[in-house]
Amino acid sequence: MMRFKTISILSVLLLTVVAMSAFMPQQKQPSDSNLKVLAKDISPDDLYDMMEGFNTSLGVKCNFCHSAKKDDPNKLDYALDGKPEKETTRAMIKMTMEINEKYFHNASAYSTKAVLAVNCITCHNGKAHPEAKF
Repeated sequence: MMRFKTISILSVLLLTVVAMSAFMPQQKQPSDSNLKVLAKDISPDDLYDMMEGFNTSLGVKCNFCHSAKKDDPNKLDYALDGKPEKETTRAMIKMTMEINEKYFHNASAYSTKAVLAVNCITCHNGKAHPEAKF
């Protein structure tokens, strides 16, 4: 009887661990990243949040900039530089960083709570290609 009880308890614990692992967040950033503009030591969470910001600001999904893996076209290879949109994104990141450094480096002097800054949505407004307004 004691042996059955022990096996039952261990089985419940094992099922609990398996069930919990199914709901745990997946790794957000592959270890073989190819960061050329962003800080190499950016946290995976910060990088993931930034990429989600791009998705929202441009109204696109990850495959807009990232290429499919050669061995599995259903998965993305985040380190691959196979699409020109990825290099365009790097240039846009540099541009917004320069604008923010030049014009908003002392944002706290202009506002008590609001952070004045330019980001993707400033021009893109949820569109992959911003509309020209003349």
